[in-house]
Formats: sequence, structure tokens, C-alpha cells
Amino acid sequence: MNVPEDPEALRKLVAFALEKYPQRIEMAAIENLILDAARESGKRPAYLKIAVPDETVKGLRGRKTPADRLILVRIPRETEDRASSPIILPNEIT
Repeated sequence: MNVPEDPEALRKLVAFALEKYPQRIEMAAIENLILDAARESGKRPAYLKIAVPDETVKGLRGRKTPADRLILVRIPRETEDRASSPIILPNEIT
């Protein structure tokens, strides 16, 4: 399986999945899953330790068949604010 890694390919994959198969997408606010976090230091990179279901972990390592994709998506606060605004800007018309 050819796995897209560049940001544009991942964006297209997420957009396709949300448009064509929204009922099959699982989402959770990562803030609710964080067990531990640390900022970058000279000895190690920054990290987040998150809680996920065991099935998710089993699907990530040691499988001979391709696993489901887990993609971290950051949505800027301005975008979230625009989503709840009653005002529609010209670039938001589809």
C-alpha cells in the first residue's frame, strides 16, 4: 500500500474520507486523551502521551496487512470561530 505522507496528500485523504465515508471516520478531541506531555528539550523531542483503545494500538504495530490511518489534524482557533459565525465571508461560499 502506498501511504501518503506529505501534508497535501494527507489533506486530500482526510477531505475524501470526510466527504465520501463520514460515518466511518472516528474523531476525538485530543485534549481529552492526553495522559502526559512534555516540551522539547536538548535531549529529546516534545511529546504527547495519549490514551487510545487497545484495538488501535494492536492495529499500529506488528501487522502484516496495512492498518487504518491515524492522522493528527490541527484546526486553527480562527477556523473554529468562523465555523460558528453567522456571517459568511466571500471565500466561504461554495
